[in-house]
Amino acid sequence: MLLFAARGMESSLASRFGAGSGFFLGAAVFLVYLIYGLGTNTFAFTRAAAIAGLVFVPLALAAFEKQKPPGAWEDFLILAGVWVAVKFSPSHWLWPYPGGRLAYVFTVLLCVNVALAAFVLLRRVNGIGYSIGWGRHWGFFILASFLVFACIAIPLGRAMRFIEFAPQWSQWKALPFLLLGILFFTAWPEEFLFRGLLQNMLSRASIATSLAGGPLPFSLAFLTSPTWAFPTGAT
Repeated sequence: MLLFAARGMESSLASRFGAGSGFFLGAAVFLVYLIYGLGTNTFAFTRAAAIAGLVFVPLALAAFEKQKPPGAWEDFLILAGVWVAVKFSPSHWLWPYPGGRLAYVFTVLLCVNVALAAFVLLRRVNGIGYSIGWGRHWGFFILASFLVFACIAIPLGRAMRFIEFAPQWSQWKALPFLLLGILFFTAWPEEFLFRGLLQNMLSRASIATSLAGGPLPFSLAFLTSPTWAFPTGAT
């Protein structure tokens, strides 16, 4: 997931492996699942078949529409399938070890890599914005944006009783890990899926379509997000 945020990585893979680079990534993801299943003694042909479907069906659709411009109906079908897999798939059944506690995380990583293989390597969609950079004044912009948002969100959240000031000092040691978990397994995938891909596709039709169609599924996604993504109880 992080590797593809490096500039020029997709071009490097495409030049080395050609059109098969997307399937190469998909095969690597499936191989990782096989290693997981065999290494944890949880392998089952039904689970492996389900993972194979989650990986290779979207890639087959992407390869089928390779010559079409971005925004074809297959693109939206792939995006819908990825979103359904993250939010509604039987992740605890697919990833039973260790006790299903990492099932959501593993499913997110799987689906992000499938989307990268389909849209970055196979479809080569431009303007996704999937890159890490740090400009000269970015630190200031990040801090200023956070402060402006806090001045609006905290009073509004308290008025709506969505949050309350009740700091749990004993759990502050886990805060860095919680923040990293939210960043990599909630914020990053959702920004990639909804803004980098979905709104990107919709904007190619029209600005009105992008503004109307993008925020709605993004908002609905929060209705089924895991509870740890909303650390209420402290502001």
